[in-house]
Amino acid sequence: MPHSSPRYISNLTRDTYALILAGGRGSRLHELTDWRAKPAVYFGGKFRIIDFPLSNCINSGIRRVGILSQYKSHSLIRHIVRGWGHFKKELGESIEILPASQRFSEDWYQGTADAVYQNIDIIRDELPKYVMILSGDHIYRMDYGNMLAKHVESGAKMTVSCMRVPCSEAAGAFGVMAIDENSMVTDFTEKPEFPTPLADDPENCLASMGNYIFDTEFLFEQLEKDKENAHSQRDFGKDIIPEIIKHQKVNAFEFGNGEKNNYWRDVGTIDSFWQANMELVEPVPALNLYDAEWPIWTYQEQLPPAKFVWDKEGRRGEAVNSVVSGGCIISGSHLKQSLCFSNVRVHSYSHIEEAVILPNVEIGRHCKIKKVVLDRGCIIPEGMEIGIDHEQDRARGFRVSESGVVLVTPDMLAKIK
Repeated sequence: MPHSSPRYISNLTRDTYALILAGGRGSRLHELTDWRAKPAVYFGGKFRIIDFPLSNCINSGIRRVGILSQYKSHSLIRHIVRGWGHFKKELGESIEILPASQRFSEDWYQGTADAVYQNIDIIRDELPKYVMILSGDHIYRMDYGNMLAKHVESGAKMTVSCMRVPCSEAAGAFGVMAIDENSMVTDFTEKPEFPTPLADDPENCLASMGNYIFDTEFLFEQLEKDKENAHSQRDFGKDIIPEIIKHQKVNAFEFGNGEKNNYWRDVGTIDSFWQANMELVEPVPALNLYDAEWPIWTYQEQLPPAKFVWDKEGRRGEAVNSVVSGGCIISGSHLKQSLCFSNVRVHSYSHIEEAVILPNVEIGRHCKIKKVVLDRGCIIPEGMEIGIDHEQDRARGFRVSESGVVLVTPDMLAKIK
């Protein structure tokens, strides 16, 4: 039977246990992650970042998933319990939260590899043939079944997913690899300052996406070996992968190579987070959230429809090229190229443009707001201008990014006299 057949791939996904690394802070998002882990950050009008790798798993046929959490995980755990707690173990499916619990040492998770090592007994109880380790802090659409099929076909005991990224973006941000003519990894450097460009594409390099597949027993062997190395930082990119390629074949799976509908964005900075959300208000966005064949699942409250009120000259509730979620009321104000999460209230005579507005934000009358990210629960006073004068924004304690995106949080607003 050909390896590309749905039956063949479904057998592989049933034999796979996925681990999502969701314990990171995401420090480059600054105050946006002061009270939540990066995978719990809101995205796309009604979702959280963690919903994307989880939805990829479910849509790919992988229904046994562990979520490794650590940093300020309450918001993440609450979301998973509410939105993803309906899977039934007796049917061979489960989504479990695996917080740092000092199972094998007195330390919390010391790195990505240590996070997996401390849950070896849980993985072993699942009896998977393959273990897939996934990044929990990117927005992407990926069919993991194709990567599994290529892993088995390669004969390697480990596969790393990768993609072409401009060298300038990869520097200090991604693991960078070199491969041979058979797509086997010959070199791997974690977050180099000067990434090695591709020979046929000198502007780009081959960057790791932080997604790996292991034959299960091979993974256990490598983790046990790494645990004996006193100099290890317990990290897949810094320690495990460079050590493996010295002695074993490691296969590279290039994401997006000839496949349709793939999508990936790093939302690790305020600028990239704002930009990825802004892409969704385009008439034909790169990420199709309306694709019934690849739905993005999440937890959502039962809310009334969005409402637009008043139809008077100068006081008309309207939104142009915008996304407005349930529970929102746009009252006599104009929104342009903006994205509103649930339960946003905008009062009359305000003008809002290029804004990412998280849930439960209230904007007073006569406000002018442009190119901003408003964190959950912000209450913007009447007449306030944000994003118009950056010197004034900074003086108020708001964060202004390199490209001029203004981040506002409730804590910042509370400090304004």
